[in-house]
Amino acid sequence: MGIDYKQAGVDIKKGEALVDWLKNNQPKSWPHQERLVGGLGGFSALFRADFKDMKEPCLVSCTDGVGTKLKVATHFKSYAGVGQDLVAMCVNDLLCVGAQPLFFLDYYATGKLQSEVAQDFLAGVQAACLQSELALIGGETAEMPGMYQPGDFDCAGFCVGVVDRPQALGPHNVKPGDSLIALKASGFHSNGFSLIRKVFKNDLDNYKKILLEPTALYVKTLKYLKEVGVELHAVANITGGGLDNILRALPEGTAVNLKPWPVPEAFLEVKERGGMAWKDLLRTLNCGLGMVLILPEVQKKKALEALKAPECWGGIELGTVVSSGIKTWNLDEEELQTLSEDGGC
Repeated sequence: MGIDYKQAGVDIKKGEALVDWLKNNQPKSWPHQERLVGGLGGFSALFRADFKDMKEPCLVSCTDGVGTKLKVATHFKSYAGVGQDLVAMCVNDLLCVGAQPLFFLDYYATGKLQSEVAQDFLAGVQAACLQSELALIGGETAEMPGMYQPGDFDCAGFCVGVVDRPQALGPHNVKPGDSLIALKASGFHSNGFSLIRKVFKNDLDNYKKILLEPTALYVKTLKYLKEVGVELHAVANITGGGLDNILRALPEGTAVNLKPWPVPEAFLEVKERGGMAWKDLLRTLNCGLGMVLILPEVQKKKALEALKAPECWGGIELGTVVSSGIKTWNLDEEELQTLSEDGGC
């Protein structure tokens, strides 16, 4: 008797059942519902492009994963949060050019498909897409025996948006004298977990809440700022590489002088346990800053006031763009240490 695909470790029916579950548990309507053509389960997905209100519409795309934060999720058997992480790691990058989010696709790969785990994860993806005004338009589930340790899985996300090119954000808008405002992070987000897991390896359970805290979604915050008339020049998503991400939003011939802020306790714990210098910590983790906005100085007061709204993450006045022969960021580490130890007092 010959061997079949299921005996080789791939259960096609279980994969089909997961797709059926996803279809049956979709929201009644997605963002951009009028532009969706067909439904989930086809070979590819159709999205009707209709950008008549834009002079020069440009599609914007980005992709990312969750990294080794997945190991924390599997340790605690909690997966919805990393579903949000996956969406956030993509859509927050999309915002850095001022794009309007349109749709999202996910890729989920595992050695042996566990329906409950996949459903928990995908429920997190769905919820995050709704919060981010994204349509979950498609995806892929791959069962690959022998590729992963039992219980492990990996995921990737793919996000598409649109921006009118004359309105695009970026370094080309930034000038000396511009102000920096940081949006608060929700925790570690989904970066640096190879280091974080090593630092907390002996007492993960004591830090469960902060370790599982999903990456903040900033779509509604930036949308609100636009609605109230706050002008932005550029945006930097503070992910892997920490503060060095700000440099990606600067033109040549500029640098930023940063003001200290109260670094949250969990980051200080990583610094102390890891015996890290401030420079290394700030170039690895977000240290409480999830996203940095660069805007005209005359817009600073208006933006800080607007960021007090409930749908926003709150703003921290962070510094100023200056002329410089070297593109870098400058920060008084002693002041940062003192302010962090005092809890911002």
